[in-house]
Amino acid sequence: MNFYKKIIRPIFFQMNPDLLHEEIVRFGNLLGKTSITRKPLELIYNYENPALETEVFGIKFKNPIGLSGGFDKNANLIQTLPALGFGFNEVGSVTARPYKGNPRPWNVRLKQEQSLIVNYGLKNQGVDIIRKRIRAQKRSIPLIINIAKTNDARIKGEASVEDYNKSFAKLQSLADIININISCPNTGDGQLLCESPVLLNKLLKRISQNKVKKPVVLKLKPDLSEELIKEIIEVSTKYAIVKGFIISNLTRNRNLLKKINPKSVAQYSGGVSGKPMRELSNKMIKTIYKMTKGKYPIIGVGGVFEAKDAYEKICLGASLVELATGLIYGGPGTIKNINKGLVVLLKGDGFTNISQAIGSKNKFN
Repeated sequence: MNFYKKIIRPIFFQMNPDLLHEEIVRFGNLLGKTSITRKPLELIYNYENPALETEVFGIKFKNPIGLSGGFDKNANLIQTLPALGFGFNEVGSVTARPYKGNPRPWNVRLKQEQSLIVNYGLKNQGVDIIRKRIRAQKRSIPLIINIAKTNDARIKGEASVEDYNKSFAKLQSLADIININISCPNTGDGQLLCESPVLLNKLLKRISQNKVKKPVVLKLKPDLSEELIKEIIEVSTKYAIVKGFIISNLTRNRNLLKKINPKSVAQYSGGVSGKPMRELSNKMIKTIYKMTKGKYPIIGVGGVFEAKDAYEKICLGASLVELATGLIYGGPGTIKNINKGLVVLLKGDGFTNISQAIGSKNKFN
């Protein structure tokens, strides 16, 4: 019996999802503070296998599964997540100035869809507070720091470039990888850089003026046209700092909802996460992997709940995979189950290491 799904989740899902998330992060932070509280988690949830070890961006990962941005917004879980079996984790989005969040609700559960409508709007405590918190924690797995533009519609054009750059300059030294989020669906202009290659070019030019020592990845939205994808890739190839892409962010497209009427949730603002995102994300992973001929590592996100979901993304071209909604619906044992399942799937296809499966079902030649 899956204790979480049968007992814990029904209780959790009776609670307000915004408040529940805050309490889980607070409790998780406490569990991560000492080895005494982390060790039991490791004994229950950690799983390691040489077949899952991989190297991406010149960084070694014990497995390819990470926590996606948007869950640990203020970097409270850095010491806890390794005990749950994650191979890496991502914090943020972090912005130059703090933002208290969009009007609630921030999360709306769509149980039939195994999905959420998420509308935090880049809620976070700002770069200065989060920077101190990251520095104060010990890390045992690679860390991606996700930066975005402060959610303030008055910050536009060149000012938005400087806003991004301020966070980049302060956080680069603390990250293993910097994720530049150019595609948040829950701000007035959070997707502008995705839709404006000219402004993206200005941002990458400005960031390149720093002494960039860490790999930079761009987080894209999942419903870009092929024309825009080509333009973003063309801009990215001009700058050596860009090493890969995260695919993908949430989507505003409610037509992806198949088990409920989209009109029944039309009153809620925000982007759709979870199962409805799987095919849209996979399509974009496949497209970008082919367009770039596999030269840029891809971190795949969207609809990952089980090993087969993660493996599907890897076989289409993702080098690493992230999840968040899958963790909420599946519980803390999700990562262990995915990693154990990946080993079985690899053996079934005759692979001895996860790196051999990358793009194996998406040949570009």
